[in-house]
Amino acid sequence: MAARSSRFPLGGLREQLAQEAARLMIESGIGDFRAAKRKAAERFGVRAAGALPSNAQIQASLEERQRIFEPAAHDQRLGQLRRLAAEIMDYLALFQPRLVGSVLAGTATINSPIELHVFTDSPELVAAMLEKRGVSVRDTERRFRFGGQRTLQVPGFSFAHGGAVVEIVTFPENGAREAPLSPVDQRPMQRAGRSKVLALLDV
Repeated sequence: MAARSSRFPLGGLREQLAQEAARLMIESGIGDFRAAKRKAAERFGVRAAGALPSNAQIQASLEERQRIFEPAAHDQRLGQLRRLAAEIMDYLALFQPRLVGSVLAGTATINSPIELHVFTDSPELVAAMLEKRGVSVRDTERRFRFGGQRTLQVPGFSFAHGGAVVEIVTFPENGAREAPLSPVDQRPMQRAGRSKVLALLDV
């Protein structure tokens, strides 16, 4: 298998790996860039880390495949996830919810969660509000990177709703001022309020 990679110039090999990683994310439901990249490298017999594509390259391949191979199904799934996001954001309005991640970017796959950032100094209030709606939540924790190489462990909650997994991260109240870095391009994450999510549904 290792000989297979020698047939491609480095740039061409990265493109092949990016395409394969994107295919795995769409068809196998792999939701993590690193896992998809590793699986693609195994299939191509690639062991050199320097030959691997960036997350941004995989994201571009993901967008291309969704546009070419499954536009109707993808649009239907994306619309459903965004409607669910808007519904949840409505009853969490007190916490200034913001949609992030693949559902906002338009690259959600079959296993992509709805990712929301909320802002409160009392995360337990978010859990209490969800439980009043009959939602059974599970405690989670995520590590985020910020500019200047800062990292922060942030508590949150995960639950199932409307056939989708919802992941809520509870930043401090002043956390709306600075978004963590995106794993795709290492720039501050794009965040969207409910009005913007509703506008996307009207497009």
